[in-house]
Amino acid sequence: MAEITTIARPYAEAIAKLAGEARSWQAWSDMLALAAQVAADPQVTALAGNPAIPAERVADVIISVCGKTLNSEGANFVRLLAENKRFNALPEIARLFEEIKAAQEGTLEARIGTAFELSAEQMAGLVAKLEAKFGRKINASQEVDTALIGGVVIQVGDEVMDASVRGRLASMAATLKA
Repeated sequence: MAEITTIARPYAEAIAKLAGEARSWQAWSDMLALAAQVAADPQVTALAGNPAIPAERVADVIISVCGKTLNSEGANFVRLLAENKRFNALPEIARLFEEIKAAQEGTLEARIGTAFELSAEQMAGLVAKLEAKFGRKINASQEVDTALIGGVVIQVGDEVMDASVRGRLASMAATLKA
């Protein structure tokens, strides 16, 4: 994974520079999300991995599937990835771009894992506490993971806060083994 991130980072930073200059953050976000989704499709992945098919043809397929969502710069970017045989990095490029975009907008992305679906009020309260803790706006997404048994696991950037039953049990087990 680190290798793909190393490959993807310069592309994401270059796109972020373009998006910042043109004030087109959301347009690039939409283009990258769609292109990454198309590139991750098993049929397109198989097509891109076939040495008998030129990379330019794969780029044309991705561009045509994306349709009008890709502007000329987006299409040129897909062609650049084709030229450098970097389609496999497209989902990571999109992810890194979203991180840069969030930092530019002064927001943080938070993934909240819970054993059960939180109500809108519970989610709003949790987001408000996270915003107070980090001093920035939080864009939160919730994932239900029944293996947590109860509680919550919150990931904001590199920081992980584990207040789940599963986490507490693992901590107790580690203490008893020591």
